[in-house]
Amino acid sequence: MTVKPYLSSEEGKKKQIKNMFDNIAAKYDFLNHFLSLGIDKIWRRRAIGLLKGLNHPAILDIATGTGDLAIAALRVKPERVVGLDLSPEMLKVGAAKIKKKNLDHIITMVEGDSENLPFKNAEFDAAMVAFGVRNFENLNAGLMEIARVLKPGGKFVVLEFSNPTAFPFKQLFKFYSGKILPWWGGLLSKDKAAYTYLPASVAAFPEGKAFVAELEKAGFTSEKVWKQTMGVATIYFAHK
Repeated sequence: MTVKPYLSSEEGKKKQIKNMFDNIAAKYDFLNHFLSLGIDKIWRRRAIGLLKGLNHPAILDIATGTGDLAIAALRVKPERVVGLDLSPEMLKVGAAKIKKKNLDHIITMVEGDSENLPFKNAEFDAAMVAFGVRNFENLNAGLMEIARVLKPGGKFVVLEFSNPTAFPFKQLFKFYSGKILPWWGGLLSKDKAAYTYLPASVAAFPEGKAFVAELEKAGFTSEKVWKQTMGVATIYFAHK
């Protein structure tokens, strides 16, 4: 069953995801760092660290949101970074942030669909997604599109939430994500559905070996699966 943010709406998942992020764009950065206690910044740095060794790569950041991962990618000295997202409001916040940092000569923000990427075949040396693949309406279609725009041997990094399995962290995380996060997120963003959707979408996502199988089905070879912070998030590293 497809998990969607707004249960009372008959719109498809893609449209609902766009509307959800448009609704919370103004508070997104604050809530991201506040609700994760800032640990998400460490996860992003580790994900980008896996791209070290590439020679001035062209990088595609899918589901870029407000561009945090695109900005973090400057650590590997890319030739250019393209951030793509469905939500124009998220892109607006990201573009302002990038301009303020004088990075708009390297980072470009593009409105678009992960399942129908507006790029040529084999255009990028690397691609990355942070907290976005579980939002794809069709996971296989999105992964195959990413493979299409990557050069042979191109690197692919995915940072996504996952479910801890060890006691007592599993129980603590379940309580936090099921009770505390929707309450705080809903209160501060004025969109409780967005933060109820988050744990539901994480629970439904095919993590670990199941996601590696999805990567391989789309034409990738897995190189590393790296759990973060007791399994709250996982970094997947693969190549085309």
